[in-house]
Amino acid sequence: IWMTVFIVLPMLLVGYFALTDRAGNFTLENLLSVGQYSNVFLRSIWLGALATLISLLLGYPLAYIISKMSVKRQSMMVMLVMLPMWMNFLLRTYAWMSLLEDNGLINAALAAVGLPRVHMINTAGAVVLGMVYNYIPYMILPLYSVLTKIDQSVIEAAQDLGANPVQVFLKAVLPLSMPGVMSGIMMVFMPTISTFAIAELLTMNNIKLFGTTIQENINNSMWNYGAALSLIMLLLIAATSLFSTDDKDNSNEGGGLW
Repeated sequence: IWMTVFIVLPMLLVGYFALTDRAGNFTLENLLSVGQYSNVFLRSIWLGALATLISLLLGYPLAYIISKMSVKRQSMMVMLVMLPMWMNFLLRTYAWMSLLEDNGLINAALAAVGLPRVHMINTAGAVVLGMVYNYIPYMILPLYSVLTKIDQSVIEAAQDLGANPVQVFLKAVLPLSMPGVMSGIMMVFMPTISTFAIAELLTMNNIKLFGTTIQENINNSMWNYGAALSLIMLLLIAATSLFSTDDKDNSNEGGGLW
């Protein structure tokens, strides 16, 4: 019942509005009009993919370091990773506005040490930074969960067979941690390509993303166009999920090493 009311029914409503006009008549015009937003669509995918990659490059080493700590320190570090999530999403983004603006704290610190000021607000870089900051915990936590479950005897066996630290990581740790990598990528990429608050606040709506376009259509009572855009976004996320799904028959072969 819960899934029907809160998942299936809203998706059916999105499909209904996407395939009808204001009078409720069936039409494909809404979907065909999505092409005019192709640049926004591609920009959203590019910035989302870039933020996901940066989150992976930063999150994997941190998750690996945490997994090697004592249990008590692991709990403390995980709490520190989750701590920013206890604050409201919009408040965290507003904080970055004051940090990145031309007279903000970052530029004030640069000027204090004699470095030139940098224009960061209202740029694509600010959007990516906001995405990474807000969603990197969703990358770290699944990676940490998988890395802590790796059997230490596997690493010891690789070392006994003469593998150096790099080979141990590439041949044992990395393959065994791939489920966490894929989970983290999905948990970061999906919200970044559909977000609108980060771009709206950090660029004053000068850089439009797909989520921003959907919000504008809904706010202007253009429900049908907004639903068509949402349907395309939903299909993209569904396709991404399908590509990331491992074959169950092959996932256990080699114990996850290949």
